[in-house]
Amino acid sequence: MKQIQTEPLVRIVKKEDMPAWQKIAVRLSSILLALIVSAVVIYAITKYNPIMVYQTMISGAFGTKTRIWSTIKEMLMLSCIAIGLAPAFRMRFWNIGAEGQVLVGGIVTAGCMIYLKDLPAPILFVIMFAASMLAGALWAFLPALFKAKWNTNETLFTLMMNYVAIQLTSFAVAKWENPYGSNTVGVINQNTRAGWFPTILGTQYFMNVFLVLLLTVLMFVYLKYTKHGYEIAVVGESQNTARYAGINVSTVIIRTLLLSGAVCGLAGFIAVSGASHTISTSTAGGRGFTAIIVAWLSKFNTFTMLLISLLLAFLDSGAGEIASKCKLNDYASQMIIGIILFFILGSEFFINYRLIFRTKTKEVA
Repeated sequence: MKQIQTEPLVRIVKKEDMPAWQKIAVRLSSILLALIVSAVVIYAITKYNPIMVYQTMISGAFGTKTRIWSTIKEMLMLSCIAIGLAPAFRMRFWNIGAEGQVLVGGIVTAGCMIYLKDLPAPILFVIMFAASMLAGALWAFLPALFKAKWNTNETLFTLMMNYVAIQLTSFAVAKWENPYGSNTVGVINQNTRAGWFPTILGTQYFMNVFLVLLLTVLMFVYLKYTKHGYEIAVVGESQNTARYAGINVSTVIIRTLLLSGAVCGLAGFIAVSGASHTISTSTAGGRGFTAIIVAWLSKFNTFTMLLISLLLAFLDSGAGEIASKCKLNDYASQMIIGIILFFILGSEFFINYRLIFRTKTKEVA
């Protein structure tokens, strides 16, 4: 008696490494498809011309010098945090605590600006720089230690640390609130500008750009060309292989998370001293979670992070503009962002895998 052996309708198979130009083509195609789908959604909801809506988005992000710098500022913050996440994620340590690490870096920066404002500017900047990195590193140390010694779940541990950091920020805001009792710190040192990044070449964001570009280069070299970067990659692939190769896995985990937290803490320094000049629970503004998308899409390449951060900053600024100019509520504008991100993330599947459809059934005796 013959039996019919059926194969699955669709099988997912891992692809061989795709050429770089094909990867770029797939990603650009995904963005194009996302824009087409978003255009259909925009017209269905608002009856507006989608081209006009997209022009409004571009104007919202790059329409004036102020808007351009606002977009660049957002891009730099996302990039800095993503750079901090890169070594941890490459090691397969899921550091979801960047939000908290940014906040504690911002808290100590604000504290230095308030209590050490009479120090000479160079000394104050060095202290804020070092203190913010130390605070972020210490905030990452505890989950790293527990992971290295007792193999705890780092995702939950780092996530819970975010909530502790938020409460610490609330405490700091209550302690430093302005005399009017509005539960806000207000602009710190508004008159003296002590602790503010200096204006260089006509812009107050020059130091932001310099620091993030410097981090981009240094982290790229660290991950790709140093012994520590090699050890991070080996531990990420297999801890057993790393141990067999003589690598101290616990040391690598702790060392890497100290670095990851330090860079995220530095992002708090940039946010407070180089941008808002205040501290609040919204200083991180959800960027610690958005930076996870940036780190993953870039495949931990810090130069690629700059481009993806620019795209996300553009989408965020553009969405705010179409919400006001086109009379769309925030939910509709955020839905457009969601569609675009969905297609971009989905393109990674087709870069790494291919679908094989069933062609025929087999008969077996």
